[in-house]
Amino acid sequence: MPHATVLIVCLILFSVALIAVLVARPVVTATKGGKILAFVALFCLPIFCGLLGVSREMERAKTTAFCLSCHTMDAYGKSLLVDDPTHIPAAHFQNHRVPPDEACYSCHTEYAMFGGLKVKLYGLKHVAIYYFGTPPAPENIKLYDPYNNRECLHCHLGARSFEDGAVHNADPATLPAIKSNQLSCLSSGCHETAHDISHLKDAKFWKGAK
Repeated sequence: MPHATVLIVCLILFSVALIAVLVARPVVTATKGGKILAFVALFCLPIFCGLLGVSREMERAKTTAFCLSCHTMDAYGKSLLVDDPTHIPAAHFQNHRVPPDEACYSCHTEYAMFGGLKVKLYGLKHVAIYYFGTPPAPENIKLYDPYNNRECLHCHLGARSFEDGAVHNADPATLPAIKSNQLSCLSSGCHETAHDISHLKDAKFWKGAK
């Protein structure tokens, strides 16, 4: 169990113990020290534990393992192992162009809780559908908005292979259009093959995958 989780659990148990003492012996709160203890036990410690828990879970939510813990995402995890360099997520994951432990978050930095208010509401919608509705089939999952080049540029912008690439510079208007998000990196004829879930059954997979 990670140290942060152990700390949170210990603080919660300590808070419960203090609250139990206050419930069992309310007379303790009659003194000034008792009132301070009650304030700490009933308000300060629970809030502190909550903040620590949120911080811990926010970091865990960035991990590839967390994303793939949802069975709806199984096919997307499998797509990271496709043995085809034209599959952009697979090529980035297998060649460590993104951290393998945070592969999903690296390319979807505004997903659910990490985005703005509208995106957070989408995240709550996902939770509601998962627990109370019928999640769509993996091949039917779509982005709410077109994929933003920002997700590519936060790594590739300034890289020589990107800035001096022959295809990017064949037309003087291409590179500025990519940088301004007017021309999508996923445009037809560019890096158009992403997860390609519907064709996984015919795919060849990387044998070096563990």
